[in-house]
Amino acid sequence: MAPPRSAVVENLPPSLNSSAEQPPLFDGTTKLYTCYTCPFAQRAWITRNCKGLQDKIKLVPLNLQDRPAWYKEKVYPMNKVPALEHNGKIVGESLDLIKYVDSNFEGPSLFPDDPEKRKLGRELWSHVDEFMKIVYTSFKGEGPKECGSAFDHLESALGKFEDGPFFLGQFSGVDIAYIPFVERFQVYLSEVWKYDITAGRPKLAAWIEEMNKIDAYKQTKTDPIELVEYYKMRFTAQQ
Repeated sequence: MAPPRSAVVENLPPSLNSSAEQPPLFDGTTKLYTCYTCPFAQRAWITRNCKGLQDKIKLVPLNLQDRPAWYKEKVYPMNKVPALEHNGKIVGESLDLIKYVDSNFEGPSLFPDDPEKRKLGRELWSHVDEFMKIVYTSFKGEGPKECGSAFDHLESALGKFEDGPFFLGQFSGVDIAYIPFVERFQVYLSEVWKYDITAGRPKLAAWIEEMNKIDAYKQTKTDPIELVEYYKMRFTAQQ
C-alpha cells in the first residue's frame, strides 16, 4: 500500500493509573488498551492510524508503572499491552494485532498480494524477535560490536525490491513490526555509544527517513530524551 501521508491529528487522552475508573467493558466500543511509550503497543497504534480507524478504535492508554488493578482482573489477565477489545472479546499480542486489525477492519490492506513479497514478508516477520534479542543483548555487552550484524541484515532486506524504500517495496505491516524498535535502538545507540546505525547503510537511512514522513507513525513516537533515560535505567551496566 502507499503509506498514508496525512492522518487525523488526535487530542490524546491521558493515561489511566491505579486510581482511574475502568471504562465500560464490552459496551460496543472497540478499544485499544495501550501505553504511549511501549514499542509493542506502538505497533497496534500505528496499524490503527494507518488504516484510518481513529474514529472506530478508541485509545485507552495505561500507566504501566502504576497500572489499574482492573486491567488484569477484568480485561486482560496477561496484564500486558496492547490488547484490543472487539466484538465481545479481547485480542492481544502486538504482531497478531497488526494482522487482526488489518483483516477485521476497513482501510487499505497492509500486506501485498505478490507471492515473492509475501515470502520475504514471512521471513522478516519471523526474524523480528531475533533482531530485537540481538540488539537488546548488545546493550548489556559491547553495544555496536555485537549488534552491527542485526542492522546489516535489515540493510540487505531493504534492497530486495525496487518499487519503493520499504521492506516489501511498498509500505506494509512488516515496516510497522520493526519501526518502534529501530526508533528506540537508533536513539539509544547514538546517545550512549555514539554509534550511527545508518552509517554505511543507505537503504536503512532512506527507510527511516521515509517512515518519519508518515503522519500515522509520527504521531506515535516517544520523546527521544524519555527513551534514552528509560533505557539507561534498564541497562545500568552502561552507565
